[in-house]
Amino acid sequence: MKAYYHLPGLFEFYELYKEFLPLYRKHREYFYDWCDIGSIYGAPADCVWGGGRVGFGEHDSKEVLKLMQEYGISARLTFSNSLLTREHLPDKKCNELCRIFDIGRDNERSRGFGNGIIIYSDLLLDYIKENYPGFYFVSSTTKVLTDFGEFENELNREDFRYVVPDFRLNKSFEKLKALSQHQKDKVEFLCNECCWFGCTDRKKCYETVSYKNLGEDCPEHYCATPDAGQGYLFSKAMENPGFIGVDDIKNTYLPMGFSNFKIEGRGLGSAMILEFLLYYMTKPQYQIHVREHIYLDNMLDLF
Repeated sequence: MKAYYHLPGLFEFYELYKEFLPLYRKHREYFYDWCDIGSIYGAPADCVWGGGRVGFGEHDSKEVLKLMQEYGISARLTFSNSLLTREHLPDKKCNELCRIFDIGRDNERSRGFGNGIIIYSDLLLDYIKENYPGFYFVSSTTKVLTDFGEFENELNREDFRYVVPDFRLNKSFEKLKALSQHQKDKVEFLCNECCWFGCTDRKKCYETVSYKNLGEDCPEHYCATPDAGQGYLFSKAMENPGFIGVDDIKNTYLPMGFSNFKIEGRGLGSAMILEFLLYYMTKPQYQIHVREHIYLDNMLDLF
């Protein structure tokens, strides 16, 4: 089996991917042959249907789609706002995004997989299915599915091609092994979460982001995680009990029948995303080649 990575920053890190993807195609020998890019996900700034993170990407949607089609990569719109009502459904910007990215699976440039929507709201799910039928759907990790039974119920929903469980289910190996292969094919593990494993406020944190994307006033959520002031550190994420590293993917998850892995990072900088691309996809002896190619591009601001 092959591992498929679902990478962050469709709009946020367009310039980075514009440099990385040609290198990935031209020098495939730099990268592990057991993995590939399954999709790139994100949402632009001022996107009321957005969730998970407050989007800051400003790049033109049609240019983003053109880049993804050029390299045969599925584009996923992150519409995981948990607080949507019917009054939000006619939003002009979000509907225009759907119109642009709704290319269908039969489009020759979609390579047979089309584009996706990462979603929380069933109300929005029904609306998009009715009005933009070419998308597939991903059940968002913002649902915080920490109960394995609820997670399995989500896997059994025909609406979703993929389901992202809470990262605290990542090591529930006995229960994961017992899933059918059809269910395993739908599991998309969140690999590099830095959040405290014992956090009980994760859903509240996501709700605060949803309020902000709607432009509504809400009390600020202050993270109670130990060392929260440090922000995201990849080294800290690697120490998380739910962390899934390269060796875990190769030696545990692929042999168990799982093949989809999500890398978080939309709210981080390009330099950190590059580190994820190096760690998860690039052979150690070629990491310097990739790093030099990206760093020496004077047009790309990594910091």
